[in-house]
Formats: sequence, C-alpha cells, structure tokens
Amino acid sequence: MRDKGFSEFFYKEGFLAGILRGVIKYFVKTPQQGAATTCYVALHPQVKGVSGKYFVDCNIAEPSNLAKDAELAKDVWDFSLRLTDPK
Repeated sequence: MRDKGFSEFFYKEGFLAGILRGVIKYFVKTPQQGAATTCYVALHPQVKGVSGKYFVDCNIAEPSNLAKDAELAKDVWDFSLRLTDPK
C-alpha cells in the first residue's frame, strides 16, 4: 500500500479532508502570505538598513523567550553541527 502523504489526502480525499481544510485555513498561511514578510524585508525601502530585528506579518515584533534563549541557541547549533558532520 502506497503512503499518499498528508498533502495528497488533504487536497483529494473527500469529506474528512473538506472538514480539515475548513478548519486548518484559519491556522495556516497561503504560500503568498507566508512569503510576504520575507519579500517585504528584502525589498521594501522602508526597512532598508534595518538589521537585527525580528519581523512578523511585515512588522517588527518581539521574539519569543525561546528565541532569545542563548543556551537553547547553542544547543540547537551544536545539534545542527552533529547532524551535518560528514564523518
């Protein structure tokens, strides 16, 4: 039996998928919405020269406490190095 994966199920599998689509659309962004902040920060003259800031929905925002946790950042970095170690 082939695993269709969530994407295929989500878009093609009838009633249950329709219910999920109806609910999930309130919690996720479209690809265009997801890319909007990245494009804004990269291209908009209003933020030219702005550096070291965190943006959400095209606005400067305060990062979460987890994002500001230096010890967690080091742990994630070390874990990433172990995952990508070519040895």
